[in-house]
Amino acid sequence: MRVISNLKDLALLAGLVGTGCAVVYLALRRSLRRAISDRQQATERQLRELATALKSLEARLAELRPALASQASAAPGLDIQAAASAEETIAYEPQAIAPETLAVIAAAVSAFLGSNARIRSVSTMQPAIGAACAWSQQGRVFVQSSHNIRTRR
Repeated sequence: MRVISNLKDLALLAGLVGTGCAVVYLALRRSLRRAISDRQQATERQLRELATALKSLEARLAELRPALASQASAAPGLDIQAAASAEETIAYEPQAIAPETLAVIAAAVSAFLGSNARIRSVSTMQPAIGAACAWSQQGRVFVQSSHNIRTRR
């Protein structure tokens, strides 16, 4: 009689534990879905803001180009070599990174380091020529490998 009572208590306890686990699982799943949805909305909002800022900068650049062209043509004694070297430096300036690329980089960083990771800057690299390329690449490898990245678990 006593064994049967203990088995009933054990079965009741197992049922309660199972129900509790199921409730916690469903609650965590719901909060995870909500957090993912919030992150996606925030990312989409940031992408829209970046796209708007990019369009305004492009419009501003389009407004300034005729003025710069007229100043260059009106300047007496314009040095052709200086203009050519200025064009070469402009050609090697870092290019703007597309908002989609930034979103992919942010997603990869948060997938690898977690949601609390912070990206401080993203920029394109200037192409190197000849042996300088190998030296600069090795320097970047050395600097990046010296970083102590903390992972949060």
